[in-house]
Amino acid sequence: MSPNGALHSRPARFSGSCIDMTRHRPRTFAIAVALAAAAPASAQSRASAPTSPTLDIYVTDTEGGKATLFVSPSGETVLVDTGNPGERDLGRITNVLAAAGVKRIDYLVSTHYHRDHIGGLTALAQHIPIGHYMDHGANVEVPEQVTGFRTAYDSIIAAGAKHTVLKAGDRVPVKGLDWRIVIAAAKPIATPLAGAGAANAACSSFERKPDAPKPDDNSQSVGSVITYGRFRALDLGDLLWNNERDLVCPRNLLGTVDLYLVTHHGLDRSGAPVLVHTVRPRVAVMSNGTRKGGAVATFQTLHTSPGLEDIWSTHWSYWGALEHNPPAAFIANVDSAAQIAAVLTSASTGQAAGDGDSEHSPAYYIKISARADGSFRVMNTRNGFAKEYRMRG
Repeated sequence: MSPNGALHSRPARFSGSCIDMTRHRPRTFAIAVALAAAAPASAQSRASAPTSPTLDIYVTDTEGGKATLFVSPSGETVLVDTGNPGERDLGRITNVLAAAGVKRIDYLVSTHYHRDHIGGLTALAQHIPIGHYMDHGANVEVPEQVTGFRTAYDSIIAAGAKHTVLKAGDRVPVKGLDWRIVIAAAKPIATPLAGAGAANAACSSFERKPDAPKPDDNSQSVGSVITYGRFRALDLGDLLWNNERDLVCPRNLLGTVDLYLVTHHGLDRSGAPVLVHTVRPRVAVMSNGTRKGGAVATFQTLHTSPGLEDIWSTHWSYWGALEHNPPAAFIANVDSAAQIAAVLTSASTGQAAGDGDSEHSPAYYIKISARADGSFRVMNTRNGFAKEYRMRG
């Protein structure tokens, strides 16, 4: 990482070469399995990262994929998803790990099995010890999006890695946090979280979207509510619109949250107003790409959400254009002014004038630092801009 927080494309600090698992077969899998099994928890220091008075959350730029790192005050770590296959996202993830001082991933939660969420998993296992793998169980899609992924993943688990198939109501046992799984494999929690459970009048206005013509693993996404003292964050992976309803209708099973990690990169297949407006986030952070996510409908839902103070995003969205994107200070990665102008003056905002700088090198991330009293700070590493949010109420 450069002094100003930029993430370069090459992996840092961890040994081993970068592998694109779509091009390498058994040898890659064998190496990943051997290294994953070679670092038992007992050989590691008690803390996987430096201890801190804050829960630190790093939203990595994976160009419309996902890899979000949580570093607990105790120094335990959770990585939710591992971005796309290939060196670019692997390098960005390992640089974020290095910036956070992380020496081990205690829990790796794979929300679902799409390439932008699990593409870097087996290669990452070569770069850093991973203590415990967690997921929603079987993939409902055939064929799988990343060729050979299931074989590699099953081999890691068979070699002795800890593995848990998560179910709604489970906890990720991180010291100092209450990390609750609220939905997995399309099954929501049966009873409300503490303080939740009120009847939701907004459910009467909910409109279902048409079901997918074939099984979609997005619908199986692992969803979490992460609580640190009075601070609460919601992360639902790529959970689909109709599944989101199950968490807040006919009763609100979740309560309210401070931070909403925007579902499905801000695509309008997710982010149902009945969910977003019911949980009343103060801040939304969107892991999107220039042309992936950041839909107008999603921005409109966020802008009209009661109590929302700010939207932060990893990219300027060409779909959102001038009317819907947050101010530039809240956006981690922005194309050149000439590129933006060319797109905005073209006939088709989202598709014309080339593909933009898809690599965004250097790449920047968004960091959230939450305190037990419910206050938190959000920082854009591109420009150093940060904003404090006081505790609610």
